[in-house]
Amino acid sequence: MEVRMSLRKKSTMTPKKISANRVNARRSHGPATPEGRERIRAAHTRHGLYSQAKTVALTCLGEDPAELERLRADLLGDGQLAGALQKQLREHLVEVFWRWKRAGRGQEGFALRLAKDANLTRDDRLHAQMMRLSITAETLRRLAQPVAQKDYVTPREDLEMMKSLHQEGVLKDMGEIALALFYQLQEPGTDENGESEEEKTRRVMAKIRGIFGLPTSGPAFEAIFTPKSGEPQEGPQAQGESDPGTPELADAAAPSAGEGEQEGMSPEEEAHERARQLLENILTRQVEICEAQRQAILKDSLAGPSPYERAAEIALAHPDVVLMQRIEESSFRQIFRVSNLLLKIEKQTGAKGL
Repeated sequence: MEVRMSLRKKSTMTPKKISANRVNARRSHGPATPEGRERIRAAHTRHGLYSQAKTVALTCLGEDPAELERLRADLLGDGQLAGALQKQLREHLVEVFWRWKRAGRGQEGFALRLAKDANLTRDDRLHAQMMRLSITAETLRRLAQPVAQKDYVTPREDLEMMKSLHQEGVLKDMGEIALALFYQLQEPGTDENGESEEEKTRRVMAKIRGIFGLPTSGPAFEAIFTPKSGEPQEGPQAQGESDPGTPELADAAAPSAGEGEQEGMSPEEEAHERARQLLENILTRQVEICEAQRQAILKDSLAGPSPYERAAEIALAHPDVVLMQRIEESSFRQIFRVSNLLLKIEKQTGAKGL
């Protein structure tokens, strides 16, 4: 059975303490004079709702006792109650209307604050994006210049630079293809996985075709690695047929006019040349894309935000937005009720007057 003990030690009332309390109670008799009793009556006024000293309570609350007397005279006087009630309801209606407009101004003010903050950060954000695109384009140009040489072999500096771009994700799928091609264009014997040139080429092409959703096996895939020679060969390429699933990829990988097949070029050199030209095309195209994106951002920066973009920037995301909207709706409901009550009073007063 669990026994719980209180951490607070109860005081023991001894006969001596009881006697002392009784003596002190007889000495404490409160205020003795009328002025003291009147002063102590409102000494602990907090809200004044239940206080009998109306004047003192209203003064403590910062209200005017004379205004209360005027209201009492209007409602309890000899005049018509309907007229006095209409007057008070109209005054209350004005106050509710003002609170309703205040709630709307509060939401508009918060939206204006968000718009100002968005204006301060929008230029910096767009400028950072343009700078990032400029740096990426310049890096791609530095990579594309040596790749344009026919005897290009991937150095470690270019490989590390391409790895950095791929990790940043600026080129997306094309970054993975370009990185694979840089690996393929390394000098023989530098591959960390111990793959031969043919295996490396097959792996790179399989990755490229996989990204484009093309088959990575079968006759169409094997036809890519079929050495070209003057003798007729079996297969779709020997009959002048191209791979039906890879027209764009085949055009990008094929040597351009005047730079194609050369007499005495081995299959390894031919595969190296195809990979180099494909990599050159990819890098050049990515430079153009980065420049186009930078120009588009610059155009948006000069034109300013569109109405839809501005609406998204000033979307109310403050945690008190729901409370602000409830205050506005509460004021509107009060306006509706007070207006209906006034209309009913006026209707009945008009009917009686007739």
